[in-house]
Amino acid sequence: DLEKFVQRSSGIFGATGTGKSFLTRIILAGLIHYDKASVLVFDMHNEYGLEDIASDTRQTVPGLKTKFPAKVRVVGLGAGAMIHGIPPDFNLQIAERDISPADIEMLTRELNLKETTPTTLDALYHSFGPNWFHEFRKMTSGEMVEDPETGKKVPANGSVEYWAREAGVNEMAAAGLRSKLNRVFNLDYIVEKPASNGLAEIIKALEAGQHVVLSFGDHESDLDYLLVSNLLTRRIRERWEELTNEFKNKKAQGGKEPRPLVIAVEEAHKLLNREMAAQTAFSTIAREMRKYYVTLLIIDQRPSQIYDEVMSQLGTRVTGWLGDDADIAAVLSGLAGRDALRGMLARLQPKEEVLMLGWGTPMPILVRSRRYDD
Repeated sequence: DLEKFVQRSSGIFGATGTGKSFLTRIILAGLIHYDKASVLVFDMHNEYGLEDIASDTRQTVPGLKTKFPAKVRVVGLGAGAMIHGIPPDFNLQIAERDISPADIEMLTRELNLKETTPTTLDALYHSFGPNWFHEFRKMTSGEMVEDPETGKKVPANGSVEYWAREAGVNEMAAAGLRSKLNRVFNLDYIVEKPASNGLAEIIKALEAGQHVVLSFGDHESDLDYLLVSNLLTRRIRERWEELTNEFKNKKAQGGKEPRPLVIAVEEAHKLLNREMAAQTAFSTIAREMRKYYVTLLIIDQRPSQIYDEVMSQLGTRVTGWLGDDADIAAVLSGLAGRDALRGMLARLQPKEEVLMLGWGTPMPILVRSRRYDD
């Protein structure tokens, strides 16, 4: 029941090699064909938008853009990005001003940031406002000059240490943060003035009822995935809350109901594990965005690593074979009759058989999935 399916967040699970991405393609194609909700896919491995090659049969697999050319827009990350040698519909560059201190704090684990980071980021924002990222990027580190009055070495104007002294921040903490942020400063898709406002274009397309596949191209590191997906999701969350509030205020005058949105997230445990869950925009969506018409479709091979509070919010679960007991327990958490379901899961074939259960199906049901082809 796709109408029910899009009302709550859902999950697609299965061990590596069980055909999760094919199952996801079938469900996404169904949602696009159903056309009552927009779909945004964070496509980390460039599998969903354009044609790909199946790893087991070496056959060409049609992309969602191939199946629905008028409805799907493929977006490439960074200027000049190509997806399997084909140019996308448009490219996404991120303006320095779009990056907030919260987006950096979310990378604490990935960049191994210290507890002092939030204090330093607050001081930067206080000093430079939305331009903080650009100003911090420009600063030099460790540059000293001689003070003409005392003859002593002091930090040069334009250095991190000079700014830290002026702002009353620990100099070593500021210099340490500047050095760790080099990985973010060196990302080629973060620019001072993008050629176009890609973020706004994506949101506009989704509002207008189109579907967007954001392909990460050559930017396949966890850092790229965490930063871009969280930043875009935060913007979407703000926009859909705004649309819902407008609709509620104008309901009597026949206001337009927001179009439901499903955000598909691969390798969800990287964004929704226990440490990250409090910080990402995704956990907010899983917990409370249903009333704002936004839900998640999470795709993962390790459901046991996803924060249990997020797992408990999932309406429909579609699961292929899982070898790990902890993963099986995570998928079945909060459901009645777990022992019988565990037996059904244990007997699944490694490919093309799935157990569907939860909100979108009237009862747990074993399904042989079709091949995803022409």
